[in-house]
Amino acid sequence: MISLVIAAPHSGSGKTTVTLGLMAALMRRGLSVAPFKVGPDFIDPGYHRLVTGRPSVNLDGWICSAPFVQETFALHAAGADVAVIEGVMGLFDGVSGACDDGSTAQVARLLEVPVILVVDAGRQARSAAALVKGFAEFDPQLRLAGVIFNNVGSDNHARILREAVASLPTPLPVFGCLPRDEQLKIPSRHLGLVTANDNPLTPEFQDHLANVMEQNLDLDGLLATLPVSGRFDSAQRTTSSLSSSSERSPVSSLERSRRGTEQNVKIAVARDAAFCFVYDDNLRLLREAGAEIVEFSPLADPLLPKGISGIYLPGGYPELFAETLGGNHSMKRDIRDAIDSGIPVYAECGGFIYLTKGIVGARLAAPELAAPEPASPQEFIGIFPVTPRMLPRRKALGYREVELTTASLLGPAGTRARGHEFHYSEIDGMPEEIPRSYQVRKQGVDLGEEGYRHRNCLASYVHLHFGSNPTLAPAFVVCCRRFKESREEQVVQHHPDGSGHDSFHDSSDKTSGPERTK
Repeated sequence: MISLVIAAPHSGSGKTTVTLGLMAALMRRGLSVAPFKVGPDFIDPGYHRLVTGRPSVNLDGWICSAPFVQETFALHAAGADVAVIEGVMGLFDGVSGACDDGSTAQVARLLEVPVILVVDAGRQARSAAALVKGFAEFDPQLRLAGVIFNNVGSDNHARILREAVASLPTPLPVFGCLPRDEQLKIPSRHLGLVTANDNPLTPEFQDHLANVMEQNLDLDGLLATLPVSGRFDSAQRTTSSLSSSSERSPVSSLERSRRGTEQNVKIAVARDAAFCFVYDDNLRLLREAGAEIVEFSPLADPLLPKGISGIYLPGGYPELFAETLGGNHSMKRDIRDAIDSGIPVYAECGGFIYLTKGIVGARLAAPELAAPEPASPQEFIGIFPVTPRMLPRRKALGYREVELTTASLLGPAGTRARGHEFHYSEIDGMPEEIPRSYQVRKQGVDLGEEGYRHRNCLASYVHLHFGSNPTLAPAFVVCCRRFKESREEQVVQHHPDGSGHDSFHDSSDKTSGPERTK
């Protein structure tokens, strides 16, 4: 298998456009492409999946351990002809200026994959060669395999760029010069690019992408230059550097899978345009721990799926769909009844907002709708007695580390995990009577307590990656299994003939259920 990383000196250079175009061109040649994204981004992977037909998986060397990154890459790249990894920000940009942890360069080194540098050539000519030279020599352990110039103004501009790179003491291949093309722009909004759900790339757009790449890139030369990628054992044992010694019990994917099939439990996962931000590996790890993932739509479905023993409400854009979410009264009632019954619920960011009273200022997230702000917010689930409000500027962005201060559905006190936070909303002070489960830190700086609880429901603004600690997914599944067993015991006690209610909205015993996890 051939592998490559698409990187750039800085954000906005055209990484996503080049990545999607390269994927489309390779697919047109009949090659199967395994897509990946460096960092915690949820939006780009949606476009990768749309073009390639395969899930795009996040690779992050700060959030997850090196063995987990390697195992994830090997697992999801298996069977593909080419693995294409889209970088994040600038090639060496990570958690700090002192190191490149969390960067594209770190992932490229871990996987022994060469890098193609996408350089925005707008407003520069020979100077671009100095930039390329600096990136090529900055880290001797990293292999910069070649350059693609983007935003090239003319044939003469392209000639100068090629001559400049050829004049370097150690020239690099220039695989192509992409012309400026307004038709290739993908619209953006407050959390980045508009998602693939809301902006599905038409076949015509994808054809145009592939045409631009084939006409302006030396694809044959690029593929011939790249070596076969490094190989990693997909059954390799994964260990998290965050786990305490008592938690550090690495379990291989195969072992987790075998153990998980003994007694599967159904976990309902919200997946629609309002809840589209979830790590694919989180779902994989839940499956390996014994969960059967059942997707549902809080936007469109009237009720939760039947027979579930847990709920996962990931992030997304509830602010853009507040009216529809607020108007789906049967779904809201079913979720409230499920939470009151004690079902384990894990919610993050947008999922957390959905569990509050509602959101104010939703039109700030979608000014293009040109609609007046409602006089009062649409009512959401209301489990947490706060009303988030949208802000005109970003409230939080960056990596987060959390430590459980009390036992919860994700594990015992002392469990640590990593993830990221990115949102434009904020809440007024959560009432003190609402228990907290997390101590949140940013690069060692204490950000206070978070991780709000109500019965067996745990909600937070932080998107946690279950790959950051191998105990997280199994802990959640165990909690769901206990709920299932407890509920089955109740059915036997109340209905010896085995009859009972399959959904929560019509249950007459709305306060029954296992004791809240403490």
